[in-house]
Amino acid sequence: MKRILLPLILVTIFACDKKETKGAMDYALISGKIENKNGVITVNSMDRTFSEPLNFNADGTFADTLNADRNSYVIFDGKNPVFIHVEPGFDLNISYDANDYNNSIKVTGKGAEINRYVIAKRKNERDIFGDPKQTFTLSEEDFKNKFRGIRDSQDSLLTSMDGIPKDFIEKEKRSLHYSYLGYLFNYENAYKYFTKDESFKVSEDFLSEMDDVDYGNEEDFAFSQDYKNLVSNHYSKKAKKKSEDETIAYDIAYLKTLSGIENETIKNGLLFSFAESSMGYSKDVEEFYRLYMDNSTNAENNEAIEKVYKKLTGLAIGKPSPKFTDYKNFDGSTTSLEDFKGKYVYIDVWATWCGPCVREIPSLKKVEKQFHDKNIEFVSISIDKEKDFEKWKTMVQDRELGGTQLFADSDWKSQFVQEYEIKGIPRFILIDPQGNILDANAPRPSDPKLVEVFNGLSI
Repeated sequence: MKRILLPLILVTIFACDKKETKGAMDYALISGKIENKNGVITVNSMDRTFSEPLNFNADGTFADTLNADRNSYVIFDGKNPVFIHVEPGFDLNISYDANDYNNSIKVTGKGAEINRYVIAKRKNERDIFGDPKQTFTLSEEDFKNKFRGIRDSQDSLLTSMDGIPKDFIEKEKRSLHYSYLGYLFNYENAYKYFTKDESFKVSEDFLSEMDDVDYGNEEDFAFSQDYKNLVSNHYSKKAKKKSEDETIAYDIAYLKTLSGIENETIKNGLLFSFAESSMGYSKDVEEFYRLYMDNSTNAENNEAIEKVYKKLTGLAIGKPSPKFTDYKNFDGSTTSLEDFKGKYVYIDVWATWCGPCVREIPSLKKVEKQFHDKNIEFVSISIDKEKDFEKWKTMVQDRELGGTQLFADSDWKSQFVQEYEIKGIPRFILIDPQGNILDANAPRPSDPKLVEVFNGLSI
C-alpha cells in the first residue's frame, strides 16, 4: 500500500460511472478529467477500508459517486495523490494534467472551496516537511518546532481562504492539532528506524501535550482521520502492554482492549478498520472473529467481516492453496503454481516500491542459500503495476535475486492476491508438496522461526 502518504509511511514503519446509492444525501459526486494519465487510477479512503479504480471515458473524463460516510479520500494516478474531502451533497469537478499536477489542478462545484484548501494544505505540508530522514532525526525540540510550524502555517492557510464554512474551520483546526500530536507520537519509532538506534527513548515529558486529548470525541472521530489515527494509536499502545502482560497475541489483545470503549461509534469504527485489514494475518482467525462479533454492534460492518471470515476459513492448514496460472517469469517463460507439485513452496508477495519488502531481500537470499539443495522452491511474486514491469526486471537483475521470480497478472487485483486476502506486503505463504496450505501467513525470512519451521518439516 503506499508509500506516498506521509502518515501511512509512519504506520508502515511500525467502478461504475454511477454506483447504486442508499439515499438522497448520503453520497457525494465526483467528476472531471485527467490528462496524460498512465495506467489505473484509484480512489482510496484514508482509513484504508475502501479502494476502487476510477473508470474513464476515451477522452480522459470520469464520473463516480463516493459514500460520504467516509469523508477523506485520495485519488492516486501512480504519481500524484489528490486528497479530497467529501460531505453529503458535494458535487466536485476535478481536473489536472498528470505531468504538471501542481500548476494544473483545478477544483470546481459544490464543496470546491473546502477542497481547494485541502489540496493546498497537502502541498504546504510537502513543501515544509522536507526529507523524512532529516526530519525524523531532528532533536526533540527542533522536531516539535518544525511540526508546530507546519500546524500554524496550515491554520493560517485555513483562515485565509474564502468560502469555507465556519463549522468546517472549527473542526479542521482541531484536526490540525491532532495531526501535530500524531507526528509526536510517531517520532520515537521513526527516529529508531532512521538511526538504527533501537535503544532511543523520548524524554519523559515529550508527549505531555497528549494528556489533554479526549479519546471519546465522536464528532472528531467522524471528521478527522488524524484524530482516528491518534485514537487507534492510543489503544494500540494499551494493547501492546496487554499482549506482553498476558502473553497473548497482539491482535487478540487489541480486540480485547477495544471491547472496553464506551462510545459505540468509535468502538465499531476501530473494530471494523482493524478486522478488515488484519484478520487475514491472525494466527487464530476463529478467536479473532469471535471477539470481533462479540463486540461490534454495526450490522453492515459485521456482514462485511463475516464474508472475509468465510474466505479465510478456506485458507486454513491443509486446505488446497489458491492457484496462480501462467505468471510471467523473469527468464521469459510463464509459470504456474502447479509446476511446483511435489515440492514445498515458500512464496514471497512483494513489490519494488515496498520498503519493508526490499529490506527482507538479504534475509531471503540467506535462507535460499541455506536450503538451496532441499525439496523447496522459493517463489517471489511481484504485484507491481504493468507499467513497472521493466523496473521489476531491473531490480531482479541488479540485486541478483534468486529463486523463481514472477510477475502477477493484475497487481493487487490478481486473483491469487484476492483469494489470499492480502491487504499489505510483504506477505509470505508456505505450501506443501501436495499443493495444500501449511501457513497462509508464514514467518518472514528475517524471523528465525522460519528456519525452525523448515527444519521441522525435514525438507
